[in-house]
Amino acid sequence: MSTPVTPRIDIRHADDRYKTEIGWLDSKHSFSFGHHHDPRNTHHGLLLVNNDDVVTPGMGFETHPHRDMEIVTWVLRGSLVHQDSTGHNGVIYPGLAQRMSAGTGILHSEKNDSWHLRGERHDEPVHFVQMWVVPDEAGITPGYEQLEIDEKLLSSGTLVPVASGMERHDGEAAIRIKNRYAALYAARLAPGQSVELPDAPYLHLFVPRGAVNLEGAGPLGTGDAVRFTAVGGQRVTATEPAEILVWEMHATIAA
Repeated sequence: MSTPVTPRIDIRHADDRYKTEIGWLDSKHSFSFGHHHDPRNTHHGLLLVNNDDVVTPGMGFETHPHRDMEIVTWVLRGSLVHQDSTGHNGVIYPGLAQRMSAGTGILHSEKNDSWHLRGERHDEPVHFVQMWVVPDEAGITPGYEQLEIDEKLLSSGTLVPVASGMERHDGEAAIRIKNRYAALYAARLAPGQSVELPDAPYLHLFVPRGAVNLEGAGPLGTGDAVRFTAVGGQRVTATEPAEILVWEMHATIAA
């Protein structure tokens, strides 16, 4: 891991993302992913994956492996069924934070078929953001955690810690990740509400839905992202109902 040098604000618009469309899946990738590879766009700070996925009912990702990765899933609409080789299974829905530590190796599947576990078949797509950060130690025991975040808290006009490995969030973040240099926040903002971004060596702001105005940079819409290096403290103000996801990172992956 290295220390950032040059202050920078890098705006990435939604239409510039890599796209994977295969009938049942509409996936947009902020960084190199799968067959989309650009050596100049592999990560920001500790964040390697920021996938914005929509999956049709009855479909999803069949069982597949992961290793040495902290995987955080945040559902915006609909529901996603998770099952893994450690015996965890359940339905993820909006406001439920989920973390899977791949560690020495884990198998899991993710599908839009919650009727197998609860109730009648539905016809609603699931829309979720999946984010991967590297752990600060390889070879840990695989693990899983999920916790519902209070709706009033998420809509309070503040940045709510969703996932964190930082000591200062111990007992405060919804779920813990295995990297002491990273934290994820979420906020649901009504028009006119604003939040102040953390001041950190690396920040990643993603707008999965709605529209906001970034102080000093202008409007951002659904799917837009901003990568901050050695700058922070700007205000983000909603211009229509919006949801934002913010990664605060105090290290980066060595080149």
